[in-house]
Order: sequence, then structure tokens, then C-alpha cells
Amino acid sequence: MRSKDGAAGISVSNNDQMISLYPIFINRLQPFFIGKDAVQLEALLKEVYVYESNYKLQNLALWVPLATIEFAILDMLGRISHQSIGELIGDIHNPKVAVYQANNHRGKTAEESIEFIKQDVAASEAQALKVKIGGRMSNNEDYPPGRTVNLIPLVRQTFGDKMTIYADSNGSYTTAEAIRIGKLMQEYKFDFYEEPVPFDWYEETRDVASALSIPIAGGEQEPSLHQFRWLIANDALDIVQPDMFYFGGMIRSMKVAQMANALSKICIPHISGSGLGYLYMMHFVSAIPNAGPYHEFKGFNPDIPIECDTSDLKSNKGLVTVTSGPGLGVTVDP
Repeated sequence: MRSKDGAAGISVSNNDQMISLYPIFINRLQPFFIGKDAVQLEALLKEVYVYESNYKLQNLALWVPLATIEFAILDMLGRISHQSIGELIGDIHNPKVAVYQANNHRGKTAEESIEFIKQDVAASEAQALKVKIGGRMSNNEDYPPGRTVNLIPLVRQTFGDKMTIYADSNGSYTTAEAIRIGKLMQEYKFDFYEEPVPFDWYEETRDVASALSIPIAGGEQEPSLHQFRWLIANDALDIVQPDMFYFGGMIRSMKVAQMANALSKICIPHISGSGLGYLYMMHFVSAIPNAGPYHEFKGFNPDIPIECDTSDLKSNKGLVTVTSGPGLGVTVDP
């Protein structure tokens, strides 16, 4: 993104998704933004939704390319104003972010999974972790069979009572099975239960939340601000998880965090993409008052050549310092 007087901003998209979505980026979004006033960014995000009937593309097809543009604009505005992206979107509440170690070892036994999880946690020194359970939108199937009921007690036994443990089923269960698995997690004192049923089963998500005491988290796949409002207002979710890319950027995600905060719920955003997604997530977390205690960490990407003067971009005993330079706070080698 370049201004008329030569100021520039750079973003790195979710490359896993943009390989399919770049024609929408080029044909439906770029033309709208050229020549517009970047200071009016929030209004532009509303207008581009209607431009060329883009609302018909709502979901990853629209939101990932739009987030990519928003991040470049925020980087440019931050460099012009000498503010971090976090300062542009809110007040800085969290200059450091405590991380949880995310793991995905579906397809391996509980015992095999534990060995990989131990290695990941040791590397990040995280004080919290998240495991994958179920089979991902699998209608109650487990991969391999019996893995989940063996893994839940094994994780707690391995890491002890002081470790914060989350679990994500990626919508694997029907309502009854989600409740059964949730009660097992309660027995072993897990700390949240993510996407117990398919993400667009709104009433069923609320039914699971009503039946369990473990906090229910969700929102990674949610494309609609209005539906987030329903999930929050109807206590279907205790923890909201907008994804910086999947939900169309930080400004839309901030609205979700503010709605949740109004009802004393916390926000633990999801991160996606193997580019610089972790940096966008951390700037967002730095600026929200209702951030959860731990945030998703999948490791840093060493393949993108960046330099940073304000953070070593490492997990130090589970804490990462948010970059505080202008814009994204890193210099990307072109």
C-alpha cells in the first residue's frame, strides 16, 4: 500500500488461502481502495462490503483478501503517525502476550501425541497448551478410535494440575456426544472447550454451553458480526475467537471483542496462516481490555526475512513481547 506522498505499508497474507483467493483480491477489492482516503478506513470497510455485491462472497473468500488490505493500510498509517498497529486500533493493555502451545496430532494415538506435545511445550516454555480432540467435523468419529478419551486424562496426568489445558474438537460432535466429552474434560479440569459442535450450529452450541461448566470457546469460522452478536448475547460462547484473517481484519474483530467485553466475556483470537499471522494477532491482543490469559502460538515463521528492534520475537518462558515500533513494528526485506 502506498500513499500519494510515498508512505508505504506492507502486509503478508494468509498464503494457504490466498493461493486460491487472489483473483478476488485483484478484481473485487483492489480497485475499490485505489484513490480512497485511508484515514476513513472503518467507513471504507463498510462500503467495500456492498461494492460489486461483495457481500455475496462473505466468508474466507472475501474476508482473507480484505484483511490483507487492511493490514497494509494499518502498517502505512502507523508508519506515518509513528504508532504501532495496536495504538491505532485501541489503547495498549498488554505489551506482552502469554502464549499457549497449540498442537495438532490427530491421526496419532494418545501416547504418540503426548510425546510430540511435550517437545512443543518444552521449546516454547508455555504455561498453557491446547490439544486437538475428535476428528474435525467428523460426526463423532475419532482418529484413531478411542484417542480422545485416552488423551484427555493423559494430558492432565503428564503436565500436572498447574498447567492450563484447552481442547479443540473442530466441530467433531453431535450435541449429546459433545456434552459427554465435555464432562470428561470437566473431570480433568480442562480450561476451555473449543467448537464442540459444527461452528454454524448456533442453538446446539448454546445447548452444550448450558449443559457444561467448562467455558465454551468459538468463532474461528464465524464470518458474520451479526451472528457473533447472537452467540454472545445468548451465552452460547463464553470465549470469542475471531480470526484476524478469516473475519476480515482487526477493526471488525475489535467490534467482536467490545461486544464480548460488554458482557464480561473474554477474547482469545484465533490465528491462521504461516506468514506473519502471529504478529497481527499479538497487536490485536495488545489493544483489547478483555484478552484471555493465554493466546495461540504455533511457532514463528523463519522463512520471511524481517528485522525488529523492539522485540526478539521469541517465547521467553511463555511470554512474547509485542513489537512497539511504527505500524507492524518490523521491517520486511523486499
